[in-house]
Order: sequence, then C-alpha cells, then structure tokens
Amino acid sequence: PVTDGSRELHSLCAQLEFLLQFDLKEKRSFFGQRKDYWDLLCQGLARCRQEHEGIHFVTSLDKLKTPVGRGRAFLRYCLVHRQLAESLQLCLLDPESLCEWYYARSPFLSPKRRAEILGSLYELDCVTFHLAL
Repeated sequence: PVTDGSRELHSLCAQLEFLLQFDLKEKRSFFGQRKDYWDLLCQGLARCRQEHEGIHFVTSLDKLKTPVGRGRAFLRYCLVHRQLAESLQLCLLDPESLCEWYYARSPFLSPKRRAEILGSLYELDCVTFHLAL
C-alpha cells in the first residue's frame, strides 16, 4: 500500500494539483476570497449528485481554512476510497461549466487529453492507499 511517507504519493498529488490549477480562471467569492479547484469540485459534484461523501468529510474538518487545503484533503480522501477518477469525471462532464472555470490551454477542455487523464486516474483504483485523513 501507498502511505504518507511515499515519495510517489507526494509527486502524484503535486501533479494532480498542478493539472487542476493549470489555466484556472481567477474567481472570487462574495467576500473576496480567491476560489480554487476545491470550489470547482464542489460545484461539479453538487450538479451531479445530491451529496458526495468526500465533500461532506472535508467540510467537517475544522482545521482546514483554505480552498487549497480542502482540495488537497479531498484528493487524499478520494485516493483512499478509490473515488478519484469517478469524482473528477463527474466534475468534468459539463463543457460549459469547464469554460467558466478554465482558460483555453487547460487540458480539461480537450476531450482527448481529459480522457487520457481520467484513464490514468482510473488505473489508480487498483492501488491501495493508506493515508491519514
């Protein structure tokens, strides 16, 4: 199993975060806080399902104060529960919504690149992750 001490885990999470933030449009909340991929994930999953367990879990953690911290915790939760690819796929289904969040260079706006990324993430479903959540 992959644990918190794994160098590969840190590289994987850094690459995922890079992909999710690459060419992300700057958006602000009503109170001026910068939105991040966490907000995209919440919006995308809310559109597709009533409630995602990962979103509920992350929002219940009082220590997490920033969208980036919540996004990282969500990625870890999804890795442990083998839900990462499915959860991201649900968020990336609506091209109009993606255009609201990303500029043209984002790989998520290319159907071919999006499929390649999701295919690689589905391969992670066979890996066991034992991470502190």
